[in-house]
Amino acid sequence: MASRALTPMQLIGTVFVALLTTCHAGGIAVYWGQNDGEASLAETCASGNYEFVIIAFLPKFGKGQTPRVDLASHCDPASGGCTGQSKDIRACQRRGVKVLLSIGGGDGSYGLSSPGDARQVAMYLWNNFLGGSSSSRPLGDAVLDGIDFDIELGGAKFWDDLARDLKSLGRSGGRRVVLSAAPQCPFPDEWDGGAISTGLFDAVWVQFYNNPECQFSAGRGAFMDAWRKWESVPAGRLFLGLPASKDAAGTGFVPAGELNSRVLPLIRGSPKYGGVMLWSKYYDDQTGYSSAIKSHV
Repeated sequence: MASRALTPMQLIGTVFVALLTTCHAGGIAVYWGQNDGEASLAETCASGNYEFVIIAFLPKFGKGQTPRVDLASHCDPASGGCTGQSKDIRACQRRGVKVLLSIGGGDGSYGLSSPGDARQVAMYLWNNFLGGSSSSRPLGDAVLDGIDFDIELGGAKFWDDLARDLKSLGRSGGRRVVLSAAPQCPFPDEWDGGAISTGLFDAVWVQFYNNPECQFSAGRGAFMDAWRKWESVPAGRLFLGLPASKDAAGTGFVPAGELNSRVLPLIRGSPKYGGVMLWSKYYDDQTGYSSAIKSHV
């Protein structure tokens, strides 16, 4: 039986649908600040590879503690030596790169004891890194775009309060506060799950590494089962979190060629697909991983 030719309107519709299914262009997020020898913040953004740069970490805060920034050998915040980062932060933002501060991490002293404690931490973050004012801004007077929750210690309570307070402060101060989170791939996340469920998070970069049961090496089925569970969360964009080299994590490294040909095609069609998050800039400098995947993300 001969097939009928498509009408012009049908042809336009077909092309439009094809574009929708193939143009889920994503971005790359990268953590910066925890390793000696990595590129500067300004150099990181000048590479053109990243949509988000996440400054890591604020590993001490809450429960009455004096908050502390730790940027390894990049600078010493205790002596005021990190205020010079403002110039680099602004250089990144002029390039369209969003710069976030990551609170928490896998090694630190942090936690929230009550909704009031969450409010105090939110005020500290607002006044010292975001749109508020303080005489002791550790990174200088540049205004960061938002806060990343990398909660791996300190209990699971009151992070939802902190998220609400940060968004509220942004609305009151006339500035959008971007919120992101870095949960582990087993669903739901033990620490970040309650906060993410508020629906206030713009980006969630799920750590599909150091979790053998759900990372890609566990098999396509286990990986996709975890990804689909994360698709259910009320967040704006979902990123695949990966180590940028074998040395960057215990397990979960995916060679760039395999990521491009076997992994990304599985998830790029997701309506929440946002791209790839890498740990970290130091390891990416060693391998060139972001450059190898950028055109496929």
